[in-house]
Amino acid sequence: MVVAVVRRARATVFAMPTYVDGFVLPIPKNKVADYKKIARKAGKIWMACGAVSYHECIADDVAMGKVTSFPRSVKLKKTEVVWFSWIEYKSRRQRDQVNAAVMKHPLMVKLMASDETMPFDTKRMIWGGFKTMVAY
Repeated sequence: MVVAVVRRARATVFAMPTYVDGFVLPIPKNKVADYKKIARKAGKIWMACGAVSYHECIADDVAMGKVTSFPRSVKLKKTEVVWFSWIEYKSRRQRDQVNAAVMKHPLMVKLMASDETMPFDTKRMIWGGFKTMVAY
């Protein structure tokens, strides 16, 4: 979501959210539909709790690097595909508030209490919070 557009000389500068949670995970190819179902539910919850945007992306052009790569980062198996996700927030403080609200949201409580297990190896998921340094 673009917050503001400022025109300067020949450039367009977009004022963007300043904090992002990023995730890289290995999804079994035969469980992509299952993960999408959970991701759709989660996205609705995050957005209802105040996230600026929510993205779930499947690898399309991701090569196995010789030393490092997205596939290597999650020890990808031949039966899996890399999934890259990110959630945008206005600030780290707002991220913390949104995530606290998400954990209390009735749909998330229900999802976490269900017998529905995560359709991927959670031990190989990578995640972290990042301050936006440059955005257009």
